Amino acid sequence: MPSQEALTAATLWVAATHLQRAWQHAPRLAVVGPAKRCGKSRLLDVITETVHHHLITVNASPAAIFRSVTDEDPPTLLVDEADTLFGSVKAAEKNEELRGLLNAGHQRNRPTLRVSGPDHKPQAFPTFAMAALAGIGDLPDTIMDRSVVIRMRRRAAGEQVAAFRTGRDTPALHEVRARLAAWLTPLYAQAMDMEPAMPVEDRAADTWEPLVIIADLAGGEWPTLARTACRAMTDYEAGQDDEGGLRTRILVDIRRAFAAVGDPAVLRTSSLLEYLNGDKEAPWAEHGAGGLTPRGLQLLLKDYGIGSANRRFPDGTQAKGFARNQFLDAWARYCPEATPQAHPTQPVAEPLPAPAA
Repeated sequence: MPSQEALTAATLWVAATHLQRAWQHAPRLAVVGPAKRCGKSRLLDVITETVHHHLITVNASPAAIFRSVTDEDPPTLLVDEADTLFGSVKAAEKNEELRGLLNAGHQRNRPTLRVSGPDHKPQAFPTFAMAALAGIGDLPDTIMDRSVVIRMRRRAAGEQVAAFRTGRDTPALHEVRARLAAWLTPLYAQAMDMEPAMPVEDRAADTWEPLVIIADLAGGEWPTLARTACRAMTDYEAGQDDEGGLRTRILVDIRRAFAAVGDPAVLRTSSLLEYLNGDKEAPWAEHGAGGLTPRGLQLLLKDYGIGSANRRFPDGTQAKGFARNQFLDAWARYCPEATPQAHPTQPVAEPLPAPAA
C-alpha cells in the first residue's frame, strides 16, 4: 500500500460494503497507478474476497449490471482494467452507459429507466451499489470525484512483499469477511442513524461518511485514523485536478497581487499580468508561449463570472482592469483565508512577500 492513510481507507471501505443498505451514498474506491505492475489488480484480489457479495464486472454489459443490483441487498461491483473502458475517447464513448450507471449509483434513489418486456413498458432499475475500479491512469473526473482514491506505486528495488497464493490466502480473507459481517450486521439501525462530524464538506463528505461511521463504530484509534486519512487524501486529490487547481490558484494569486499594492479598488489588467507572470513560484509564466495573457486570464475567471472592463484609475486614465470587489464572493467561497490563531509558543506567520518584478 502506498501509505498508512491508503491502508486505513481501503480497510474501512471494505468494512463499509457490509452495511451498504445503511448508507445514503455508496463511495467508489478508485485503485489507480501510473503504469503496470503497481499492485492494482492484487489489491482488487484482496478486496474481492473480503467485501460483501462481490460482483465482477469485467466485460459485463450495463444491462446485466442493471439487473444484478437490488435495493434489498446491493452487491459490491468490482471492475479491473477500467482504463480499457474509459482510457480513450472511443472507449469512453462506447462505455458511456456504464459510466452513467457508476455515477448514478453513488447516491441512493437514482434509478435508471429502461424499456423492457413484451409490452415495452418503462421499468426502473436500481443503481445504488458500492464499486471498486482498478486501472492505469485516472478514471473519468465524474467517477474520481465520487471515489476514495488509492494511488498505487510500483515496488522499488529492495522493497519486499509476500507472494499471494489463492489456495493458501483466500480462506483467511473469507474469515475476515465473515467476522466483518458478524460484527456489522447487528449494527445496521445504529449506523443508519449516525451523523458523524466530518473533516471535509460537500461531495467529499458524502463519499467518506460511510468510512468514518465504520471507524466510529469500531472506536479506539479508528476515528482518528479515519479522519486523518480523509483530510490527507482529499487534500491530495484536490491538487490533482490541474484545471480545477489552476482556477483556484488564480484566485489566490490575484488576491496576493491586490494586497501587494495596498488593496486598491481597481487594478489594471496589465499590472495584474505583470505580477502573475513575474512570480517564479507560480505556473503563470509557463501558461503559454508568452506567459499568461489577457485572454487566458479571462478564460480562467469565466466560470466565476468575473471579467475585465474599462476602468477609470485615480490618475484619470482609463484602461482594462478589474475591481477588487469583483473577487470578494469567489475568494470567500473557493479560497477563504484562514484566521491566524495566536499561540503563546507559536508566533503568527508573517505574510508572504510579493514576487520580484
